[in-house]
Amino acid sequence: MSCWQTIQDYGLRSLGIGERLLPREDFTLCEQVTLIGSGLLWNIYFGTLALLAGFLLATALAIGKGARNRAVRVASTWFIFIFRGSPLFIQFFFAYFAFLSLKSVSPIFDPFTSAWAGALIVLFFNTAAYSGEIFYGALRSIPKGDVDAADAYGFSGWARFRRIIWPTMLRLAWPAYTNEAIFLFHATTLVFFSGFPAWQQRGDALYYANYFADKTFNPFVPYPILAGYFILLTLVILGLFGLINSRLNRHLPKEARRRLKLRLNIIR
Repeated sequence: MSCWQTIQDYGLRSLGIGERLLPREDFTLCEQVTLIGSGLLWNIYFGTLALLAGFLLATALAIGKGARNRAVRVASTWFIFIFRGSPLFIQFFFAYFAFLSLKSVSPIFDPFTSAWAGALIVLFFNTAAYSGEIFYGALRSIPKGDVDAADAYGFSGWARFRRIIWPTMLRLAWPAYTNEAIFLFHATTLVFFSGFPAWQQRGDALYYANYFADKTFNPFVPYPILAGYFILLTLVILGLFGLINSRLNRHLPKEARRRLKLRLNIIR
């Protein structure tokens, strides 16, 4: 079988398109690269949707944690504390069995026992908690002079938040938020290693890398391929977030603009 035929057969295998059965012997390098790349589609799906939805919730949590209303402040603080204080793997595990228990109560919970919905919710809550703390720290770091200037120009309420506070908060938080986004995409590899099963062998990149490692007893081929894919994905994230960072700091002189720096999270 040619490499092009392999790509046609297994390029979208993780989505259920193509050959139904996985290769079982005489694995070629092209098969490993193709299938692991196919699984990466799930990692991109989980990371992209969780990041977009989590950004909105994180903003609300940051505002809530700094709110004057005690009930809102306590609720936001505890939400952040619980999801930052417990391991993500354990969150996946408990969420799956919680959705499995609720499935017997009402059929509305059926989709949440699948990874595409249930795991996405866990990632959404987790990244919102971490990002909310980042945004809250940035919110507390906004120079008082910026707020005083907004008051002097007559801005108040929603207008002041939208025009002054929110853009400044993003500008201060963006380098740290970029690192959170990178970690989130890396954390998606835990989805099919937790309670959520891979239906009909439709898994993510790590799922297929582990499949080849188990079958060949040689982890030194599939895992470097997996690492290469995530390095490329990280470079794409850095490029996109770098463009947004430039946009947020476009009003500053070039020498005063903060550049993005990649800081790896070894242990979280």
